Amino acid sequence: MQQSLTGNQPKVALITGAARNMGRAFALGLAEDGVDILVHYHSDSSKIQALETAEKVQNLGRRALTYQADLTDSAQVNGLFSAIHQEFGRLDIVVNNAGTVIKKPFVDYTEADFDKAFNTNSKAVFLVMQQAARYLQDQGRVINMGTSLLAAFTGHYGLYAGSKAPLEDFSRALAKEIGHRGITVNTVAPGPIDTAFFHGEEDEQSTAYLKAASVQGRLGKVEDIVPVIRFLASPQAAWVTGQTLFVNGGFVTR
Repeated sequence: MQQSLTGNQPKVALITGAARNMGRAFALGLAEDGVDILVHYHSDSSKIQALETAEKVQNLGRRALTYQADLTDSAQVNGLFSAIHQEFGRLDIVVNNAGTVIKKPFVDYTEADFDKAFNTNSKAVFLVMQQAARYLQDQGRVINMGTSLLAAFTGHYGLYAGSKAPLEDFSRALAKEIGHRGITVNTVAPGPIDTAFFHGEEDEQSTAYLKAASVQGRLGKVEDIVPVIRFLASPQAAWVTGQTLFVNGGFVTR
């Protein structure tokens, strides 16, 4: 366990899409560092898993609250942040983890696909970042989850990579605007990670291809990403802001 993030007063983190996969792992990693967690989830189908995440956080001795919200709706985002303020009285860390992937040939994407991808991967992150800028304590942290496809040269992920691309510019702009408060804003760009989120769009052939794109010939593990989130959330990362950190095992598809 790394040095506690909390000091004399427990810090509070909002993790979007924290019901399962990387979001759950981030919640547990930060809870191990003494942070209380707001477990966000989107749909009724994720409620049980969100409650399981909260229970695991509580088993680590930290407070946890679950909250359902459609992050593409500004009113619901506002309600989420109001709930954090009412329940915890402070907010120190925001991890924008919720996202969606739609894998198709470029010419097969529909307008509905476009709207879904950009609403979830861009608009929702934008709205959360706006409220984060208003609610975060000084020395706070914003961590946006991008994708290593931002630096790849491959097909069928156009909407996924394209809708994640704005996160880099969002991060730089907000880092510049609120950096005087000691708040850092960064984007983490994982490579292919062995989760249900990844496998939902892949088959045996594409999985083998993506494994081979790593210098270690494997998919990433959630455990490869969690330490990066814990570092960026820590006081030791105070000099890292406006950056995109690629965590991908040397992922190359050019």
